Amino acid sequence: MNWIIKDTKRIGRHTDLSTLLNEDWIEIEKYNWFLSDLDIINFDDYEGKSLSIDFREEFHLPNFETFTEILQANIQIIWGVISAIKNESPQFDTKNLPYVEGNGEIWIDNYFQIPNALIEITAWDSSYTIVKFRDENLSKKFKNYFPEAILLSEFK
Repeated sequence: MNWIIKDTKRIGRHTDLSTLLNEDWIEIEKYNWFLSDLDIINFDDYEGKSLSIDFREEFHLPNFETFTEILQANIQIIWGVISAIKNESPQFDTKNLPYVEGNGEIWIDNYFQIPNALIEITAWDSSYTIVKFRDENLSKKFKNYFPEAILLSEFK
């Protein structure tokens, strides 16, 4: 199932990963994370220290500690693709990285830019958060946590 969050009171802003990836529906430590095409707003200096990730880079394969640091930082992802892969490394081509702006395929049900991703989160211009799942049970948990989510196939 594939979802889009357009209007929500649960998340103060699109795409706030710390609220979106809530432990009530996902165990983030069980996944390898791949981030690409990120454009962010940092609302503070992360309690006086800078993040250990350079958001100007084209993609990131953060370890769990770095990913947790990103979740705890006060950032908003304006544009970007966040993929979760389990028990293996992400399959990607550095010459054809996942991207958002101008990519009509993000609106296609069950299309994943990282072929072996189980979850793909797309931040679209601070207006929408698209979340795609290969695992139906995880999708149901997400929908229970975010009842305001709309099926991507029904959003036009």
